[in-house]
Amino acid sequence: MTQKTLSLMNQQLDALLTGETNLVANMANASALLKSSYKDINWAGFYLYDQPKDELVLGPFQGNVACMHIANGSGVCGTAFKAQKVQRIANVHEFAGHIACDSASNSEIVVPLTKDNQKIGVLDIDSPSLDRFTEENQEELEAFAAVFLQHVDINA
Repeated sequence: MTQKTLSLMNQQLDALLTGETNLVANMANASALLKSSYKDINWAGFYLYDQPKDELVLGPFQGNVACMHIANGSGVCGTAFKAQKVQRIANVHEFAGHIACDSASNSEIVVPLTKDNQKIGVLDIDSPSLDRFTEENQEELEAFAAVFLQHVDINA
């Protein structure tokens, strides 16, 4: 992926994380960058996979309080993780099994995070607006996740 193909936000992420390998620090700054870059969102952050418990556990985020444990396959986050496929949900209230961590959230996009065939977790963004996330947002967030994963040391 070349710098020319990256959005300004993704170039900022790459610069921000260069030289840092601490996962928590990188997630904290990445979620802050998302929250300040995207308008009309009320939550941006990460859930990490806990393999022994087969669940996602709350990681660094920006926004209101959140669910701390999500079973693999449950809700939008668990579905994205289990399927290893982006979930872009226009209306979360119509999503079977939606977990309402914040009643103000109406739409959501979740990007699974996997590096070298190791499932790490998900990137999750919520909005109070219905149908907030576009195909272009999805492409940008998939690129954001790819940049983020370049700075993750799964052996650390």
